[in-house]
Amino acid sequence: MAGALAISLTFGGIFVSVDRLHSTPADALSRPDTATDEQSQAQALGAAQRLVSVARLHPTTAGYLLMSCAGRDDPPYQGAIHLTFALPAGTSAHTYLPAVVDTLVSDGWTEGSPPGGHAFGSTLSKHAVTAIVYRHDTNPAMGVLRIYGECRNMNDHRNDTTGWVDVTGQVGSAP
Repeated sequence: MAGALAISLTFGGIFVSVDRLHSTPADALSRPDTATDEQSQAQALGAAQRLVSVARLHPTTAGYLLMSCAGRDDPPYQGAIHLTFALPAGTSAHTYLPAVVDTLVSDGWTEGSPPGGHAFGSTLSKHAVTAIVYRHDTNPAMGVLRIYGECRNMNDHRNDTTGWVDVTGQVGSAP
């Protein structure tokens, strides 16, 4: 009887030890690596630069903001870019934007569900960044690209007085 108890305790101890060596998805969610303000901006801005270059977009405006992922103002935050771009002369959104999406998919972006409420819209993701591209709601000669980085910035921005920052000159332009 004592031998059976010893064997059970030994195997139980081994199971607990081995189980602790394996991380679970919950571990990743409960203890994510945090990002600085600069890292959040670099992630969103880097993605915007890459998207503009690969898709050969012609930005007209681009703004950056740290946006709350949890609610109105609470951490965590993510870097967000709202960019407008001109469609090439003589093209329409229903032919141009799907070609842009195809180009981005060829660059390794994964297409997801279309965004609600936006004509000719697509949602894409790559390296934990989400990009949404669609026709401008009030100007059919324009497109919109919204980029959202990871929700890893835990700095407290509840009392920030800054809003959108103009980054148009930093996103580049197609040749």
